Amino acid sequence: MAKKYRTFSVEQKLQILQEADQHGVTQTLRKHNLSHSVFLRWKNQFNQGGPAKLQPQYRKVDPELKALQDENARLKKIIGNQALELEFKTELLKKNEAYERRLRGS
Repeated sequence: MAKKYRTFSVEQKLQILQEADQHGVTQTLRKHNLSHSVFLRWKNQFNQGGPAKLQPQYRKVDPELKALQDENARLKKIIGNQALELEFKTELLKKNEAYERRLRGS
């Protein structure tokens, strides 16, 4: 069974940061069952960019970029197949030429 992680809203994070300033960090962290590293990360994020920086940072995939990557993969596959076909045909031609030379030489 997968571990369920708690999620905090921006307001809850701000409240915990303010409470830590008023009542002490250790007491607040024990009350909310948080690690010191999480608290420091939130505090650094808040100091760098205010409440907006406390928002969850998800990696957003640009749909246009995704479409270009898919098309690129499809074209690479086509080129790979064409290269394989070309190699097969050149080998076949070499064998055919060698066979014709043997026939003429005999």
